[in-house]
Amino acid sequence: MINEVFMPALSSTMTEGKIVAWVKSPGDKVEKGETVVVVESDKADMDVESFYEGYLAAIVVSAGETAPVGAAIALVVETEAEIATAQQQATTPAKPEVAVMTSAAPAPAPSVAPPSTNGGSTGNGRLIVSPRARKLAKDLKVDLNTLKGSGPHGRIIAEDVEAAGGIVAPLPSVTVPAVVAPVSTAVASNKPTAAPAPVVLGQQVPLNTLQNAVVRNMLASMEVPTFHVSYKITTDNLDKLYKQVKSKGVTMTALLAKAVAVTLQKHPVVNANYVNQSINYPAAINVAIAVAMDDGGLITPVLQNADQMDLYSLSRSWKDLVDRARAKQLQPDEYSTGTIAISNLGMFGVDRFDAILPPGMGSILAIGASLPTVVATDDGLLGVKRQMQVNMTCDHRIIYGAHAAAFLKDLAKLIETDVQSLTL
Repeated sequence: MINEVFMPALSSTMTEGKIVAWVKSPGDKVEKGETVVVVESDKADMDVESFYEGYLAAIVVSAGETAPVGAAIALVVETEAEIATAQQQATTPAKPEVAVMTSAAPAPAPSVAPPSTNGGSTGNGRLIVSPRARKLAKDLKVDLNTLKGSGPHGRIIAEDVEAAGGIVAPLPSVTVPAVVAPVSTAVASNKPTAAPAPVVLGQQVPLNTLQNAVVRNMLASMEVPTFHVSYKITTDNLDKLYKQVKSKGVTMTALLAKAVAVTLQKHPVVNANYVNQSINYPAAINVAIAVAMDDGGLITPVLQNADQMDLYSLSRSWKDLVDRARAKQLQPDEYSTGTIAISNLGMFGVDRFDAILPPGMGSILAIGASLPTVVATDDGLLGVKRQMQVNMTCDHRIIYGAHAAAFLKDLAKLIETDVQSLTL
C-alpha cells in the first residue's frame, strides 16, 4: 500500500511550508511516530513524524523547496517490493483530494500546538517524548514511564533518557543535526545559528517564509480601523530601578512588560480583542514583544500570564523565548497567544514611532528611547528629566480614546511613582 506524507499545517496562519532537511532517505525503514523531515513553518522549524510504518519510497519535495499545506511531499510504502511502484507514481502530479484523505494528521486549531510530539502534554495522560529520546530509550532499555521530562511542558528529551541510562556525556549528534527535535531547549544551546546570507547589491532576493508571513499579517492589519494615542512618561525612577536589578539578569524589556501587564489588570478592555462582532476578554494577560530575526522578518514571543510572574522569573523566561525564537524553536502557542504587544525601538535611540496593530490583538505599544528632556517643574522653574514617549495603536472597534488615555495614565503613574512595586 502506498501512503502519501503531506505538508502539515503547523500553525493557524500557515499556508505553505519549506523543507529544511530530510532526516530519512528513499529506501530507509520508517517507524510510526519517527521523524522523517524538518519543515519550516511561518515562524519555526519543526519535526514532522510519519503516521505510517514501512519504507520511505520517494521524496516529492526536495530540501530547500516549498509546498502548500496539504500537498504530498513524500511517499511511504508498507513493503520494499512496493518502492519501485511508488517511485514511478512520484513522477506524476499528486491528486489534492488523495493527499487530504491520506494526510498524516488534521491541521491544528488556532493557538494549539501541532499534534506531533514536538513538546507539551496533551492533558490526557499521554506520554510526550521527542523522537530522539524514544530511540535512545529503546537502545538503552530505559522505561519511559519512569521518567520525568525536563523539556518544554514536561516533554521527555534525550538528556533525560541518557541520565536514566547512566550516560553522563550526551551522545554525538553533530553529523545529523536535522534529527534533533527543534523544541528541545537543551539541544538548542548546542545548535549553531546559521549566519544570515550577505546582501548582494543589484540582486533581487525573494522573501523567506517568515517575511511572507509578516506581509500577510500586515495586510490583514491594514483592514482594521485604528487610532493612535501618545503619552510621555518620566523614567528617572525606572532607570534607577533598572540599575539596581540589571546585575540580577533583569532587562529593561522585562521591566516594561511587567509594568504593562500589571497596569492591564485594571483595564481589561485594553487587553481584549475583536471577534465576530463581539469583544473577547481573554482570561490571561499575555504580553507579546517584537523581536527582529537575523535572517529577516520579525516574531513576537509571548510572555504568558506576565502579570502573575515575578520580575526575575519573567526575565529568565524572556531570555529563553528570545534564544529559541532566533533558533526557530518556538511552539505555536509561544508566539500566537499574545493579548497585547510591545515594540521597543528605544534601545536603538529612536525617540518616537507608530506600530502596526498585529492581527488578533486590540492594542500595541510603540516605546521610544528615554532621553533627557527640559520640563517645567511644579514650582514654575525649568528642569531636566528623562522621558520616553509611548505611542499606542488601538483597534477602534473595541477600544476608544478614553480607554487608551486612562490606561496610559495609569501606566505612567506606576512607572513614575510606584515602580519599586514591580520587584515585589
